[in-house]
Order: sequence, then structure tokens, then C-alpha cells
Amino acid sequence: MKKVLFSLLLAGLVSTTQVAVAQSGSGPAVSYTENVLAEEIGKEILFRRALDWTENHFSYGPKTGAKSDLAAGTVRVTGTGKVTPVTTNGKELVQTIRFDFVFRATDKGYDYSVGSFRVIPDPNQPENTVMLSDYIGQLATEKGNGKTFNDRRVTAQANALASEAAMSFRSYMNTMPAAEENTLGQPAAN
Repeated sequence: MKKVLFSLLLAGLVSTTQVAVAQSGSGPAVSYTENVLAEEIGKEILFRRALDWTENHFSYGPKTGAKSDLAAGTVRVTGTGKVTPVTTNGKELVQTIRFDFVFRATDKGYDYSVGSFRVIPDPNQPENTVMLSDYIGQLATEKGNGKTFNDRRVTAQANALASEAAMSFRSYMNTMPAAEENTLGQPAAN
């Protein structure tokens, strides 16, 4: 019994140590991707629904680079958000970030992603951006990062933004009006 308990305790300690080591680096790129099966709805209806969300319900503005292609079933838009690293004395520094929302409808459903996060380091030059992973790496090497944890702070804020945008889109897609759902209310086939 002692050997089993010791083994479980050791395994838990090892797995906890690996998680802590994984968080110390800049880690993987911030993004959210999902593939949703929806064969019964149809590619065009899914496309039009996603296009409506990006045109009328996408709340991450100012938005730029909106593109859509009905034949390919794709919708793309660039959104804007904020992250707030702090100085060593606790003052927040607001940084603008941009991200891409990409949607693709297929005959079997759709997939979408929120990613390609870029930081605008100088608000006077919004066309100059730095990839978020590079910015986080830069924050991790700053002298005061042991006190501010800006690399973790900005990563968490960007992850929250990606999740929020994805949940907003998925919620909108899940509330599709009954008139657009082909199989709803139709009698079962014999």
C-alpha cells in the first residue's frame, strides 16, 4: 500500500513540475481553433451566418481587412483588442493588439480560428506590428519581469480575448433561427 501511495505521490509531483516548467517560457502561440460538424445545415447557410456575425455582431473593433468568398465558403476579418502589461511600480501600460478571425464552411460543417495576434508597440505607427509571441519573449527578458510577470499577464489576457471572441461566435452560430435549420420541424422519413 505504501509503494502504491508513494508512486501516486511521485507521479503527481512530476506532473506538477512539468506544468510549472511549461509556463516559464513564452509557450505556444495564442490561438483558438474549432471544427464543428453541421452536415444538415448546408454550406451557404453557414457562410451567410458567419458573414452576418462579422458584419453586425463582431465587437472587436475597429475591424479591418474584412474579406468573404461565397464560393470558397470563407470569411476573414481582423479585430482589435487591448492587453495591459504593468510597470514595476504597478502602472498599467495599454497595448493595442490585432488578431485574425478566419471562418471556413464545408459540406460537413465549419471550422474557425482566432489567432495571428500582433502587438502595435507604437500607437503613432499602427501599421508596424510585432508578433505576440515575440513581444511576450521580449517581456520575459525584461529586468523587472520577476516582479511584474508581464509575459504571463499578457499571455493570459490574449488567451482570454481569443476565448471570448470564439465563444461569442460559437454562441451566435448555436442560436441559428429555426427557419435556417433544414431539418427542424420536418416529419421523420419512413
